[in-house]
Amino acid sequence: MMSRPLASIACCAGLTLFTASGLAAQYGTAEEAKAMLQEAVAALKTNKAKALEMFNKGEGGFRDRDLYVFCADASNGALTAHPTMKGEHLQDIKGKKRFPLGQEMMQKATEGTIREVTYWWPRPGAETPMEKTSFYTKVTGQICGVGYYKG
Repeated sequence: MMSRPLASIACCAGLTLFTASGLAAQYGTAEEAKAMLQEAVAALKTNKAKALEMFNKGEGGFRDRDLYVFCADASNGALTAHPTMKGEHLQDIKGKKRFPLGQEMMQKATEGTIREVTYWWPRPGAETPMEKTSFYTKVTGQICGVGYYKG
């Protein structure tokens, strides 16, 4: 039989583990972001127009919690897929601490290679910036990425 203080500790430890696992499920992970990007690459290679439409609508598993696919035309930087910034230019986008993430992506994206860029950006629906890493690559004339938050 447990003493009252020990039972309280066991109860609270279980609650903490439950809460922590609940939070983990609330947000996307690095592995999930990379997997979504790989699925996006396959979709673009199959049917570019349909894939971009799916990314913009968040259909087919291309929007999940705080994970989403974004793409830009590799020749001019115009965003072709993004939940809120479609039509803006990738090379003009800077993180909330002024890091020129869009320029870096435009310069370094290459076919067949997934790269990473880290910057500060708020989660969808939030105002406070958090550290975010986006995986990105170049495919079928597009620079596409999926990012996850590190907090």
